[in-house]
Amino acid sequence: MNYRKLGTSDLEVSEISLGSWLTYSGGVERAQSEACVKAAFDAGINFFDTANVYGRGASETLLGEVLAGYERSSYVLATKVYFPMSDTDRGLSAVQIHKQIDASLKRLRTDHVDLYQCHRYDERAPLEETMGALTEVVAAGKARHIGFSEWTAGQIAASLEISDPTRSQRWVSSQPQYSMLWRVPEAEVIPLCEREGISQIVWSPLGQGVLTGKYAPGAPPPEDSRAASDEMNTFMDRLLDDRVLEAVQRLAPIAEGAGLTMAQLALAWVLREQNVASAIVGASRPEQVHANASASGVTLDAPTLTAIDEALGDALVR
Repeated sequence: MNYRKLGTSDLEVSEISLGSWLTYSGGVERAQSEACVKAAFDAGINFFDTANVYGRGASETLLGEVLAGYERSSYVLATKVYFPMSDTDRGLSAVQIHKQIDASLKRLRTDHVDLYQCHRYDERAPLEETMGALTEVVAAGKARHIGFSEWTAGQIAASLEISDPTRSQRWVSSQPQYSMLWRVPEAEVIPLCEREGISQIVWSPLGQGVLTGKYAPGAPPPEDSRAASDEMNTFMDRLLDDRVLEAVQRLAPIAEGAGLTMAQLALAWVLREQNVASAIVGASRPEQVHANASASGVTLDAPTLTAIDEALGDALVR
């Protein structure tokens, strides 16, 4: 496993990280979850990402129980705040940030997280208030660093303008959706973050599993797949369009020619971008963890990258 520095922080995170939206939010049994975490450590993965809203606290609770058996200094732990935890508890106001970090730490069975992220931008909370509260959380030792997820370049720039480097905590990470099929961050977010010393931690690098090639055009999804599960197939509609699936099938000979699996090809493609510190993967079985971890350190040559673009054509979104 290779490791990359997370923004301007002192954190070194594994190129492949284990997410918990899928693993701990009702789609995977406890024993499988424990086995996946063990496989992650065995594979050299040291970065675990979750959020308070995953399973309305269930993800953090289970992850906290599982990680309790490991030395705290042996892993990097990240969680998020923003989405509703109840009818009244949501957003990035100072009250909510302080309330939710305490609740998250209790569920995670730790006195601090290494990375506390704003899960989305809050139009209803003054940005100055949000940044101030996050700075207080770090000053109190409850989080070491802060990040955001799915903020626009304009929102990022606005937050940087109000940050006083001598008093306010600075972002170290951005968590956008990014894959061979979804390249939107390349236009503005990645260039801005690169200039500001902010790394990307990308979610859905495998296109919700579509880029593994397991879904065939015109055919029902495999019974044991994410797409076949009502609990886990959120966000997959566009990706399961036959036009997209046909384009993904054209990647198979490219992966074979490079001596890689489809998943390795997709993860290596994301990691070719140096501003990406880590690619978050989900897993329901230990062997998936090891298979995904094996993409770390893989380099794709220029002809392979060109062939990928040609194969995907207008199925990709820039």
